[in-house]
Parts: sequence; C-alpha cells; structure tokens
Amino acid sequence: MLGLMQDWPLLCQRIIDHAAINHGERPVITRSIEGPFHRTNYAELRARALRVAQQLDRDSIKLGDRVATLAWNTWRHLESWYGILGIGAIYHTVNPRLFPEQIVWIINHAEDRVMMTDLTFVPLLEKLADKLPTIERYIVFTDAAHMPKTSLRNAIAYEEWIVGADGDFAWKEFDENTAAGMCYTSGTTGNPKGVVYSHRSNVLHTMLSLQPDAIGLSSRDTVLPIVPMFHANSWGLAFSSPMTGAALVLPGAKLDGPSVYELLDEFKVTCTGAVPTVWLLLLQYLEKTGAKLPYLERVVIGGSACPRAMIKAFEEDYGVQVFHAWGMTEMSPLGTVGSMKPQLADLKGDALLDMKQKQGYTPFGVEMKITDDAGRGVPWDGKTFGRIKVRGFAVSKGYYKLDDRILDADGFFDTGDVGTMDRYGYMQITDRSKDVIKSGGEWISSIDLENLAVGYPKVAEAAVIGVAHPKWDERPLLIIVLKEGQSATKEEILGFLEGKIASWWMPDDVAFVASIPHTATGKILKTALREQFKDHVLPTAIAAE
Repeated sequence: MLGLMQDWPLLCQRIIDHAAINHGERPVITRSIEGPFHRTNYAELRARALRVAQQLDRDSIKLGDRVATLAWNTWRHLESWYGILGIGAIYHTVNPRLFPEQIVWIINHAEDRVMMTDLTFVPLLEKLADKLPTIERYIVFTDAAHMPKTSLRNAIAYEEWIVGADGDFAWKEFDENTAAGMCYTSGTTGNPKGVVYSHRSNVLHTMLSLQPDAIGLSSRDTVLPIVPMFHANSWGLAFSSPMTGAALVLPGAKLDGPSVYELLDEFKVTCTGAVPTVWLLLLQYLEKTGAKLPYLERVVIGGSACPRAMIKAFEEDYGVQVFHAWGMTEMSPLGTVGSMKPQLADLKGDALLDMKQKQGYTPFGVEMKITDDAGRGVPWDGKTFGRIKVRGFAVSKGYYKLDDRILDADGFFDTGDVGTMDRYGYMQITDRSKDVIKSGGEWISSIDLENLAVGYPKVAEAAVIGVAHPKWDERPLLIIVLKEGQSATKEEILGFLEGKIASWWMPDDVAFVASIPHTATGKILKTALREQFKDHVLPTAIAAE
C-alpha cells in the first residue's frame, strides 16, 4: 500500500519561485565587479532567471548539458544558476583558484558547452580558450559599456545576451533525481574528481541546513555568503537564503578585511559564513581599528578547523555566536554543526570553548561512524582517533566518469578525515588521514597543534607537518607566520605550548616563514610544505643518530 500524497518533485527552481512569491521584495545586494553596489530583490531575480532559461533554451542548451560558471558571488551569478537549473541543464562551478592546468582539465572532463564568467577572469580564459574545444560561447557577466574587447569565442556581454528574452517562459519539467550541479574537488594529488548533485539532494540539503541546530536561517536574517558559490554551493547558502526569504548581501571579488567589515556594518548582516583565513583578515582589521560588530549575530566557520583563539575572539570580544561546521564537496557540503545541546547549557569559559572547538554533531540526514583501519568501530570517548565515514541523502555515491568504488559494504563514504567522537555525539577532526603524524606508533594531531599555536598573540598562521625521524618514524615540525611587525623565537613559541599538550606531542622544531601555501579552497597545502621541508633535519634527529 502506498501513501496518497501528491507527487511534487523536489526541483531547485521551486526555491526561487517560493522566494519570489513569498519574499519578493527582500533585497539582494551585490558589490559589483564593476564597482558600485547593485540592488535587486527575489522577484526581480526570478524574472531574470526565467530570461536566462529562455535564452539558454534558444541557444539549444538541453536537459543534461553542462554550463560552466567561473565567477564571484553576485546577483548575475545567482540568477544564472536558477536559469540553468530551470531547463534541466547542469551548472558547473569552476574554481578560479585551481591551477590553470586543472581548470582546463575539469572543463574538458565535464564537456561544458557554455562558459559564464566575470570580468576578472576574461584574461585567464583568453589564455586557456584554445585548450577548451567544447566551449561554444563565452558569456561575460557585465553590460555593453563594460564589455572588454576579447578573443573569446562568440563572446557576448550577459546583459546584451538576455536582452532579447522577455521571460515569458515556463520551467521545464523533469525527474527530481536529474543532475543539477557539478563541483570538482580541489584535491592536492591527482586530477580533481567531479561530484554531481541532484535537484533532490540540493533541496533536501537546503532543508537540512535550515534546521535550528544547523544554520537555521529565517526571513528576518540578512546573510553574507563570503564562501564562494564555487565552494560546494556556497555551503548551500545560495539555496537556503531564498528558501527562507533571508536578505542577501553578495561580496563580489573583494574579500579583504576592510571590505568584508564594510558589508557587515553597512547592510546590518546577521549571519555570514567563510573559511578561517577570511576571518583572520577581518579580526586583524577589527583589532587594528577598534571597530565592532553590532549587528552580526552568528558566523559559520568551516572549510578547515577553526582555531580556538578565533572562536574566543568572536564570542567574547564581539558577542558573535560561532557555529563551527564540517563537511566536504561530496556531502553538499554540510556534515556537522557545533550548536550546543541542552546537556551542555551550563558550560562556561574553557569548558565551553573545548566543545565549541569540536566540529559538532550531525543534523538529520547525515549518518556518521568512526572506525579503525580495519573498519571496526572505535569508542565514542572523545579521545580515540578513527576514520570518519558518512552516508545520507546528500552524500555522493560516486564520481563523474569514474568507476571507483567509494562506499563501503554498508554504503558509507570514507571522508579521508580522522577524528574522535564523544559521548554526546560531537565529532572533532584531528587530521586528514594523510596528514596525521605517526610517531612511535602513536598519532599526533597536526590540527590541534596548529590551533594552539595560532592562539599565541604574535602568530598570524601556523601549520604542522611530520618530518622523518630515525627513532620515532615522524616528529612534528611547527611552521609559523608571524603577524606584521612581530618577532619571536623558537623557545618563545614552544614555551607557549608547554603544559597545553602532552609532552610527546611537543614539536621538535619551529620554522618561521613569510607565508604558508593554501589549496584552492583555502586549506593549508600540506603537500607543498612537505616538499619545501623534505630535507629539514630535526635537532632531535641529530641527537638520536
């Protein structure tokens, strides 16, 4: 016996329909690439998305065709997404921070037919275009007045391209399991892998993120998605904001501390999300200027582990609640959020920060287990490391054009992260499986050491890698970037760590550098650091010989 409910497919274009009908006048404000702020609303955005869909249809873009976007978070990028989705085509967000060779590889691998891009990236694409045979047309997110002369194939300004479409168009109808979007991982080894989201998974993931103990937006919020749309759907904010009617402030290309603060203050942003490197720049600006955050209520921090000092600064110095989150491209991306359960309501001070530093627990829709290398479950004691594995309605079951089996016998995906789980169900990442330092048969968390080191007032950024040791196999090397104008010694840094970690976790050496390399998604690029320091000899290694 089946239920007697209506068959109402979960299609992404229904989100912008809902926003236009129920929240049509809610603003969408963008710092445009051309310079000035641009203001629109959800009703106008939907109307223009229909024009995009109509024009794509006229250009013979069909169900399943891939349309690439190489662009910042702007109103044009957002409305183009819904236009692409509305005809059953697939948006393919290309990360401009990848190496040029990787950009070429993923566009060709996806066989994109159209490229929509910002002015910023026209010079890059001109250098790559002769290696992109599947791209039939380049649409530049600008108007005729700002359109540059370009050698790009069939290039046209976005505003000129849609001018002939009147928007008298109906969304196409198709199955909710139809592919909606593609996002390639920014892996540090080998070619990126293509993750393909469905309309169903995107809609369900959006509802997952809107649970009160997840990101929990409402129509009363004003949201600043600093995390780019080419980072796993901007963590879903490109869908969850219109689904709830939250006002949107889109940052364009300027993500420096002063520019981010201007948006937060000028438009009274209540919720925002980005990786820790962005927040380091903002906090440095606030510290330098004495500025405050009177409107900001909560900040979502993910992409890499959030330093304890950052959580403490936001919550204690600026009165902003931190939601420490974890996920990945293959999870659409949300996996856990560190909201506080009622059992923990009385925690204060360091005990509260201890919990806030964990990545949190899974919302409904994500199942998690932690196992040893043999696949056996490990204790939920908050101490025992294990491999983090997940399954759920918005978790990938495979990669585009690859036959590799990525799920275990129970349907769980091994995330490649190593972490612990405590008795309350709070997970804490301790490392990537390839980055954990194995010293004398024991594991040392590079992330824990990095987060502690960043807590020293003179330190701007820290990274920890394992370096070969004749006795212990590997020992930790702490790599430090000091804040501008500061100086410090190895003994000073290690002295700060003294008493905060087990003695055998203490780094064997400290290296001071001008900068630390990052991946295309803002994570520390450990492979580059290991190459840079491959010949580094630890003082303890000399003593052991």
